Amino acid sequence: FGSESSSPSPVYVESVVVLAVVLCVHMAIWNQHSWCSIALFIQAFYVQHKWDRLLKSGAAVFQFRLSANSGIVPASMVMPLMGLVLREKCSASGNVYFERFSMVITITGMMLALFLSLIALGVTRPVPTNTCIIAGLAGSAILYTTKQTLTVSEVIEVLEVLLIFVYLCLIVLYLLPRCFTPGEALLIVGGISFILNQLIKRSLNLAEVKGDPVNYFLPVVVVGSLLLGVFFALLFCFMESETWVSSLFFHMMTAVLVLGILMPWLSLFIGRHPIMWLLDFVTLNDRRLCLLGYWVFLAIVATCVVLHQNYQRQSGSKKHQASTIVRKYFHLIVVATYVPGLIYDRQLLHVASVGCLAVFLLLEYVRYFRILPFGQLLRQLLTLFLDERDSGPLILTHIYLLMGMSLPIWLFPGPCAPKGILSGAGGLVPYAGVLAVGVGDTVASVFGSTMGEIRWPGTRKTLEGTATSVFAQIIAVAMFLIFDGSINLNSTYSWIVGSITLVALLEAYTSQIDNLLLPLYLFIMLLL
Repeated sequence: FGSESSSPSPVYVESVVVLAVVLCVHMAIWNQHSWCSIALFIQAFYVQHKWDRLLKSGAAVFQFRLSANSGIVPASMVMPLMGLVLREKCSASGNVYFERFSMVITITGMMLALFLSLIALGVTRPVPTNTCIIAGLAGSAILYTTKQTLTVSEVIEVLEVLLIFVYLCLIVLYLLPRCFTPGEALLIVGGISFILNQLIKRSLNLAEVKGDPVNYFLPVVVVGSLLLGVFFALLFCFMESETWVSSLFFHMMTAVLVLGILMPWLSLFIGRHPIMWLLDFVTLNDRRLCLLGYWVFLAIVATCVVLHQNYQRQSGSKKHQASTIVRKYFHLIVVATYVPGLIYDRQLLHVASVGCLAVFLLLEYVRYFRILPFGQLLRQLLTLFLDERDSGPLILTHIYLLMGMSLPIWLFPGPCAPKGILSGAGGLVPYAGVLAVGVGDTVASVFGSTMGEIRWPGTRKTLEGTATSVFAQIIAVAMFLIFDGSINLNSTYSWIVGSITLVALLEAYTSQIDNLLLPLYLFIMLLL
């Protein structure tokens, strides 16, 4: 391992932090699946080295994002660990259906990670015998546990997700070169595959559809955006996208998809016309209207920041790029958006964040395909805010920021939480995105870039940045305790501080998209 690169330490420290999270989950849960998660970690650690070598030599099957390692270890562990902690919560609340569902999430995450390992081992030459043996042993343990714990229908469900994942990976990685690392592709495409399979399953069993209508918005938006993107990417291979005819066709087809397919599909799940339901939902009380007004005001402020920065670029040099501090203004605006929503009305925040995701994805399609009249304008406005992670054809930073803040709200195990509230550190679970990305990442970047002197070995991140990030998150927790009466931490303060510190260390050492990884790891730690 040592002869590979001059400073391999960041990858190892990142793996050690992930191992600490895996061991925390294992010690708290201690069952067959948690043992399997340790086996999965060991094989992912060995396979990550092979993936990194493939990326450096350019021998990987697809073009992945440069300037980052493969990220297999942190990405492989997210779904299995999330399934484990969700299962524990659902088991404690006596919700058998969601307990089984959480087991399916765990095994699906493990199978997707094993599949990605298989690709790396298949492509590597000469064949890495030791890594193959380790991956084989881990895979055997996981398959044996699957046979012991899942029913036949659940195994079929896992295989369906795997099949969707394979096809989606081929499509997404071919159409979008250099947008993802292998780990990010595993997380994003794996998540979309799981959602798509669930939506198809629910659509075929409408009699079983139950639960909160709010929860059906996200899957329909994700699947609709995916269909739209794939359809136009294939279509614009054969025709020019920058003409008025193509643009008109884009707008018409988008309207047909939304009004003719997605709206009727959504009305099947919620039992009413979605627009009527949404109007009733938004106008339920005055507080919701006030929140919406406040959010519209913040959206206008964010637009003004973008326009002001672009005006500065035009009056100054063409090379002008937005500084780290300017980019973190958006983090502050997002924190100001999410905190009142989390305190006063989480359901409204859930629906609003899904709507915002739909708008962001649509605008990104307009920019990417240069759809008239706004495509070229969006291109000019957004190139100012690019960072080194936007090396592919898509600009995803703002979408990752939205997802990082929203994922803990979307993934919150409502059916397993009595009265929608979890006790102890679990009370902070919906705030995981605000803490990890909105407060922690922002403070680490601003203080690290302005006052940081001591660098973590092998990285550009600083010790001062990480330390101030931890302090800022602890202060934020204290503020949430004052303003949100539903949080009752009992005596889990040391666990919360430990979780925040672990995630801050992960932020310092990971080269993956931190807006996506950090909230998920904090979510897992706080759920324990």
